[in-house]
Amino acid sequence: MVDTAPALKVAIDGPAGAGKSTVAKLAAKRLGYLYLDTGAMYRAATVLALRKGLSMEEPDEIAEAVAQAKIDLVPAMNADGSPLLKVFLDDEDITYEIRSREVSLMVSPLSTIGPVRDSLVAQQRRLSQNGGVVLDGRDIGTVVLPNAEVKVFLTASAAERAKRRMREFEARGESVAYDTVLQEMLERDKRDSTREIAPLKKAVDAHEVVTDGMSIAEVVDKILELCANAKVHERSRRELI
Repeated sequence: MVDTAPALKVAIDGPAGAGKSTVAKLAAKRLGYLYLDTGAMYRAATVLALRKGLSMEEPDEIAEAVAQAKIDLVPAMNADGSPLLKVFLDDEDITYEIRSREVSLMVSPLSTIGPVRDSLVAQQRRLSQNGGVVLDGRDIGTVVLPNAEVKVFLTASAAERAKRRMREFEARGESVAYDTVLQEMLERDKRDSTREIAPLKKAVDAHEVVTDGMSIAEVVDKILELCANAKVHERSRRELI
């Protein structure tokens, strides 16, 4: 029987440190879909602003710089065979620079600049229009792709997310106290959920997945299960037309 269900648009939202990027990459690989890391695009824009010495008091200058920049996301592989999304800013590989603590502290307020969001959201929608994509961020299911067939709100306790972020910093050789990371996590949660433009919130039709105590594989399996159910639903809907 020919599978008449179209390729899906999968939206994964959630707070910082919830593991969105990790599971989104793995889910996309298993589905054979394109992984589009929207957070990486905002982080690349933040790297650009920092390099130009721009602060949040200069939103117009940041927006102009982003509008003129070229940000590319290129699928690749780590040495162990796991998926890796390389991030380029004007053809320079900044894949690891975007994960620095300095960028992490500034990316949230930068993402509230309207013209910056408009520019990046337009690119995200264009790349997603034919389906077969997995996107993760904070407003994918509510703003970027409100018509996504699968919406997931991925979350975990602040303590668990702070521990995960600590491990990321340690892997890069950055030494930061746990209490500092936890406090920064809580402050970012508040900023992301209360900002005027595209705040972090669960879409009304999103499936909430709390990942405390779950392995990465278990979370990915859950997302694939939701995708399989969505395909069955879409196939049945088409057969009734």
